Amino acid sequence: MNYIASSGPLFKDGKKRIDYILVYRKTNIQYDKRNTFEKNLRAEGLMLEKEPAIASPDIMFIKIHIPWDTLCKYAERLNIRMPFRKKCYYTDGRSKSMGRMQTYFRRIKNWMAHNPMVLDKSAFPDLEESDCYTGPFSRARIHHFIINNKDTFFSNATRSRIVYHMLERTKYENGISKVGIRKLINNGSYIAAFPPHEGAYKSSQPIKTHGPQNNRHLLYERWARWGMWYKHQPLDLIRLYFGEKIGLYFAWLGWYTGMLIPAAIVGLCVFFYGLFTMNKSQVSQEICKATEVFMCPLCDKNCSLQRLNDSCIYAKVTYLFDNGGTVFFAIFMAIWATVFLEFWKRRRSILTYTWDLIEWEEEEETLRPQFEAKYYKMEIVNPITGKPEPHQPSSDKVTRLLVSVSGIFFMISLVITAVFGVVVYRLVVMEQFASFKWNFIKQYWQFATSAAAVCINFIIIMLLNLAYEKIAYLLTNLEYPRTESEWENSFALKMFLFQFVNLNSSIFYIAFFLGRFVGHPGKYNKLFDRWRLEECHPSGCLIDLCLQMGVIMFLKQIWNNFMELGYPLIQNWWSRHKIKRGIHDASIPQWENDWNLQPMNLHGLMDEYLEMVLQFGFTTIFVAAFPLAPLLALLNNIIEIRLDAYKFVTQWRRPLPARATDIGIWLGILEGIGILAVITNAFVIAITSDYIPRFVYEYKYGPCANHVEQNENCLKGYVNNSLSFFDLSELGMGKSGYCRYRDYRGPPWSSKPYEFTLQYWHILAARLAFIIVFEHLVFGIKSFIAYLIPDVPKGLHERIRREKYLVQEMMYEAELEHLQQQRRKSGQPVHHEWP
Repeated sequence: MNYIASSGPLFKDGKKRIDYILVYRKTNIQYDKRNTFEKNLRAEGLMLEKEPAIASPDIMFIKIHIPWDTLCKYAERLNIRMPFRKKCYYTDGRSKSMGRMQTYFRRIKNWMAHNPMVLDKSAFPDLEESDCYTGPFSRARIHHFIINNKDTFFSNATRSRIVYHMLERTKYENGISKVGIRKLINNGSYIAAFPPHEGAYKSSQPIKTHGPQNNRHLLYERWARWGMWYKHQPLDLIRLYFGEKIGLYFAWLGWYTGMLIPAAIVGLCVFFYGLFTMNKSQVSQEICKATEVFMCPLCDKNCSLQRLNDSCIYAKVTYLFDNGGTVFFAIFMAIWATVFLEFWKRRRSILTYTWDLIEWEEEEETLRPQFEAKYYKMEIVNPITGKPEPHQPSSDKVTRLLVSVSGIFFMISLVITAVFGVVVYRLVVMEQFASFKWNFIKQYWQFATSAAAVCINFIIIMLLNLAYEKIAYLLTNLEYPRTESEWENSFALKMFLFQFVNLNSSIFYIAFFLGRFVGHPGKYNKLFDRWRLEECHPSGCLIDLCLQMGVIMFLKQIWNNFMELGYPLIQNWWSRHKIKRGIHDASIPQWENDWNLQPMNLHGLMDEYLEMVLQFGFTTIFVAAFPLAPLLALLNNIIEIRLDAYKFVTQWRRPLPARATDIGIWLGILEGIGILAVITNAFVIAITSDYIPRFVYEYKYGPCANHVEQNENCLKGYVNNSLSFFDLSELGMGKSGYCRYRDYRGPPWSSKPYEFTLQYWHILAARLAFIIVFEHLVFGIKSFIAYLIPDVPKGLHERIRREKYLVQEMMYEAELEHLQQQRRKSGQPVHHEWP
């Protein structure tokens, strides 16, 4: 695979590789800052070459090349680990027996049909660095390392990362804070800075016969094309081209998508179980046959008595999501979330070992220039390095955190206010829909009210999202985080809190508050003593919860996919259209094509992770009310992987290849969501669904209560038992007789009319008991599973320890061999041990 040695875009001499691109406008007046900055870059050892744009005469490109000596100096300074010897694996009795078993299973696997999801390994380069021992690069020990070609010893990603480190710490004016390319971009001196792609992602020659032109072309053909949707991802090549941080994101996304398959299958089985038994449901049958049962008016003015059998369709749809499999599926999804996270930790440990990230720790991460510029006068000795570095006083840190937390609570209160506004809207328009002239709306006015409220709520969610990012950005900068990872974690946590509350506050209202405090006919509770609180449908509130979750989840996924791919596609098409209109025959160089692409989001992978983590919340938190959520998430993620791949390879400029050992703060957020999911599902089953009232009726008040009627349906008469009586003459509407409403209150002819019955308190006690038992049972199972599954496989842990020992021995041997060679050259006697 000779194309791996290709260096991509080159200087005019055709030899020097372009490692970074700076872009500015000639008409920009801040040329003094640019001149000083470029002069200092040359003084640091970088080589620069300017070239004007072909399509736009006002645009100027600065091509940056880092020579070998400068590359070695900064690789040593940044402790970059490089390969120095091929790996050799020891064997003992246990490993030999395991080897025989692996050979046996490999023979069986070869007899089986080829897995169509596996990528053809022959189409990918042999990434040799993954099979070598590595150590921190040192110029004094350069003879230790495997340097077959100086041009390819450091990968493109490593070269770009080193150049960016230099750009971030080079001054452009006198003064401690006048430093860094980001500040120059913010003040308009430069308009962009990015590493170039290795070439075009398409070729006129087929890849099967002529091979790939470069890694970008190979990634497009074997990963980013929509036709590869069913294939595994080439994670090693993604990591080589985009860096470990992006590689870990796609590894996590692929793992999450694969783990959704069993969850989607079980959810679909629960849904089909409800579908096939829907017509056999005793509750649905009783509601559909209740032609002489009239429900009390659901609003004061325009609502009339409604026959219970008018809710037949709602009752059947509700049964799809509220049946015997609901509790099982809630427990399954809680355990699934734990298994997913624990096995991801094992998968992450294997990847960090394979990608040589075991020794890369946060203490090697450099300080943010903004932090250094702010606190350069206050220094403290770093306990790790023993060197003085800027320090943020505790009082200043606490003050800034308090201001930031106050801003977070203010935004959360704004979201809750918006939800309250939607609630008021539902109360106001409820009676308007009930008196609508269109018969369909008049007949299904509750559905129309809920659907309109969901759409309005979704619009409010999207509008508030526009403000969240800017506010979170300001609050995070106000805290002055020490490192880039601290900045990203703080920003990600704020964005998650904002959007989680924004997306789920209305769902929490419907699940736990809607219809809970309405009172009873003749004595309804009213908001501001004016609007009567909304009641649940005669078949329950679960259908409203399903509608809210389904619409928001579906619309948000469509909107996110459009903003991620559709919007960049339109912008890039318009850029190409303007270029073609300006020039006709001239060929556009690679760096100018990259400039016309869209830059990666300012906050890196935050948007991608945030979208998936919020989806994980939808999939787990209220899954008892919407078992199809894992299936929708699976279908979306299959599209999302290729959509993100296509976006990174074809529509975005090449992002800075960054290193990481994990998905950062998102793992803690996912674990928190898993805990919250257990609690919310317990409350949904106990409070929102009718599972507990049916359970109490079946074993306490129904025909099977005392095991007298063995052949009877134990839920026979449940609907009539769950409805209370109200005297219509008390409404003052000139009507007589009785209407029914959902509650457990005494009838008008009892000694204590409209007071809660004993059955109500039995159900309340059963609900509380269920919540306690469910949570303790599921948390116990989750903790036991987490204990059984270690984060690092035992074999990998032993291999890591073994390799640390071998690396020390090899470094000793290499140094001794180097010393012997020097003695031979000088004519001194050679010793086979240290003198």
